Amino acid sequence: MPIRREHRFFYPIDWPQLSALIRFRRAGGACEACGRPHGQMIYHLGDGRWWDAAAGSWRDGQGRPLRSLPTIEELGVIRATKVVLAAAHRDHDTGNNAGTNLAAFCQRCHMLHDRPEHRRRRWRTLFRRRALGDLFRGPYSMP
Repeated sequence: MPIRREHRFFYPIDWPQLSALIRFRRAGGACEACGRPHGQMIYHLGDGRWWDAAAGSWRDGQGRPLRSLPTIEELGVIRATKVVLAAAHRDHDTGNNAGTNLAAFCQRCHMLHDRPEHRRRRWRTLFRRRALGDLFRGPYSMP
């Protein structure tokens, strides 16, 4: 995923090379959490289960083979998605670029990993907006 212009200052100048090293050399072009292959179209059910064409089996959200196959009703909602790997910071600190802090995640795993951080930032943004509204509109005004 491209880095926003206002956030580029937080990443090292060699970030593209470092990201490629993590995603393709260390992870071998597959998500380190679920094993989805980079650059390929995969078929999935929307709840994390996906078809691994290389192994010829269905896998769960952690990349483990399913014990029971999806039902006919569940197979009616198959979706296709192109997998794109991204290098993620495990501790959400863009200044910590140690190899142990970086992971190669697909879109789904990256969003799941970042969910608590996104919630925290959302709360902070809403809190800040409410505080500014109280400051400039007065105590008795409606938002």
